[in-house]
Amino acid sequence: MKLVYKELDKDGEGTVCLIPEESEDIWHAYNLISEGDSVRGSTIRKVQTESSTGSSTSNRVRTTLTISVENIEYDTQACKLRLKGRNIEENPYVKMGAYHTLDLELNRKFTLRKHEWDSVAIDRVESACDAAQNADVAAVIMQEGLAYICLITASMTLVRIKIDVSIPRKRKGFVQQHEKGLNKFYDNVMQGILRHVNFDIVKCVLIASPGFVRDQFYEYMFQTAVKTDNKVLLDNKSKFMLVHSSSGFKHSLREVLQDPAVVSKMADTKAAGEVKLLENFYTMLQLEPAKAFYGKRHVEKANESQAVETLLISDNLFRCKNLALRKEYVQLVESVKESGGEVKIFSSMHISGEQLEQLTGIAAILRFPMPELDEEDENSETED
Repeated sequence: MKLVYKELDKDGEGTVCLIPEESEDIWHAYNLISEGDSVRGSTIRKVQTESSTGSSTSNRVRTTLTISVENIEYDTQACKLRLKGRNIEENPYVKMGAYHTLDLELNRKFTLRKHEWDSVAIDRVESACDAAQNADVAAVIMQEGLAYICLITASMTLVRIKIDVSIPRKRKGFVQQHEKGLNKFYDNVMQGILRHVNFDIVKCVLIASPGFVRDQFYEYMFQTAVKTDNKVLLDNKSKFMLVHSSSGFKHSLREVLQDPAVVSKMADTKAAGEVKLLENFYTMLQLEPAKAFYGKRHVEKANESQAVETLLISDNLFRCKNLALRKEYVQLVESVKESGGEVKIFSSMHISGEQLEQLTGIAAILRFPMPELDEEDENSETED
């Protein structure tokens, strides 16, 4: 998603102009737009004109309309978002208050205005527009003196930095110069990884090269990490994977990503991470039921005691038509974050999101047991 501009005032009201660039962006738009929002976009309108002789002709005219959204339809097959609502701005072809349908499509700009942009909507705009937020996999393609550090999303590869260092040749009596140049190169690559790879998001870092360059770099990096006590690298050592490539140029990334070992390792990306988290919740529900709860009332009670360690919530809940209820879910997300908890918003288009929907769409893994929540239920059942 490309952000053209964003204008929000201190009360949370404002406008955001976006261009969807890939199919996933239409899904983000579906999650962003709510009934009551106004959307401005390009559309085609059939216009009838009558001549002086009384004959009429109809033409299809492209025009820009602003509608107040009343109905939203997401077409997964055509990858379109259909918005139906009343025209709220003067237009030569459409009367004020007349109904019209806007189709949001790829590479077509639209402007979204909300009376109140909450933190969940703002976070979604930022994550949709920042490819680094969605990059589960990073790759370092290298050979002596040359390296590319890339971030890989579901549908694109971003070269974050190219490192090109001149390394003196290994000649008799000048071996130290060669090693010095090599160490400088390895250090530049290591600093590039630390600067451009967000280990909170990235699940796997591929290091690919011809020959033994990747092995030598890997050894240098972790020896340096031990000496400097670099916790970021040491804590994420298991995420690094060494792979063979025919060269250190970025086009070699294609062959790297086709390696069967890489394919299985990359399975543990965002979607697989959601499945794993849900499995953890089910395990907790079986082994320690006092530390796993689902349903809005139970999760809110646990949050009042700042007991929520991980909140699992479906993006479907933020699309509810009841504005007051949506605000309650947004406040819950903000409150969990404030008390140091982790929030995972599940996509209802993914299998894990569908499973979470069956558990009311909201669940929590707690920091400490709260058996009293179960007791409350038993007491209310007895009273009934």
